[in-house]
Amino acid sequence: MTAPADEAAGRNEDAAVVDVVCLGESMVTFLPSRPGRLADVPSFGRGIGGAESNVACALAAAGHRARWVGRVGADGFGDHLVDTIAGYGVDTSAVSRDPHRPTGVYFRTADDRDADGFEVVYYRAGSAASAMSPLTVPLDELAAGRVLHLSGITAALSADCLDLMRTLTARRAGRPLVSFDVNHRANLWRGPDGPRVLLDLARGADLVFVGEDEALTAWGVRGAAAIRATLPQPGTLVVKQGAAGATVYTRTGAGSDTVTTVPAPRVDVVAPVGAGDAFAAGFLSATLRGLPVRDRLRHGHLMAAAALTVPGDLGTPPSRAHADRLAALDPQAWGRLRLGPGWTGANAAPGAAPATGAGPAPAQGADDQEERTP
Repeated sequence: MTAPADEAAGRNEDAAVVDVVCLGESMVTFLPSRPGRLADVPSFGRGIGGAESNVACALAAAGHRARWVGRVGADGFGDHLVDTIAGYGVDTSAVSRDPHRPTGVYFRTADDRDADGFEVVYYRAGSAASAMSPLTVPLDELAAGRVLHLSGITAALSADCLDLMRTLTARRAGRPLVSFDVNHRANLWRGPDGPRVLLDLARGADLVFVGEDEALTAWGVRGAAAIRATLPQPGTLVVKQGAAGATVYTRTGAGSDTVTTVPAPRVDVVAPVGAGDAFAAGFLSATLRGLPVRDRLRHGHLMAAAALTVPGDLGTPPSRAHADRLAALDPQAWGRLRLGPGWTGANAAPGAAPATGAGPAPAQGADDQEERTP
């Protein structure tokens, strides 16, 4: 049996108008002018935020044909979202306007999401996106790409949104490869069922992204192998392990898994936001190109580093040639890689310091590893 990710890579690119369709809510985000509590921040800058639209923008910037499908209000914030996302080269023709519901907005502090001082305030209840359902979203547009990318955030928005997500993750012949980022956000769920719902949706997907930390929080499951045992259904499971790297489980024709672990490069972080969405975009980009699993992980790490080394959610990805050169480094050179602000513009050869510094040699055992498990 061919792994689903390889099925997507092997499809005729001319057979689909779009490489990846991303469905989800995008909001106008207000970013603080300085660190501190929301009560103390004097002013905010306007940006956009949305896990799925972030993935679409990153893929379009990397040269892929990406479409974002969502709903926004018939208001100025909706205009700003659609215009900004389209400005990245994303197809927004399937975005719906709701004359009765507003575009969602949110305010956040400058801290890391996991930091003690992190605050985020959403004004999204009753938003246009919360009215997404199988009846209000063009299902034919969602099926038009080689990959359909979804996230667990959408399922938490409303009962209608959850109905839509269950429809899209139901296994059926002829559907595109379904990519699902768990994105557990406990504060979005109104009851205790969120973790169970996310697990059910993930089991219906072909390619799943989940953080080791969120799997522990949501499901009480510790470690990559235990996460795979909990999620045996997806043909490809990517377990993100923070600064340590990521591990991917790829189902083989014999029913076993190929397990590949790739450490993350050292990154001089400017803002700890957007990395998860960027990682998914890099992995999907390499999957669409049919690259080896190790390189899919490395491209995910590189795209994440592009997001981490800029102030906002969306970084400028390296050129494809530059990323390919870095992804082809031997394990020792990859382990010495250190990426800082501006690195995506450094189209130097692999040995010519494509980052802020060489960094120390990798710790023992940090080399890329691949093995088969029963």
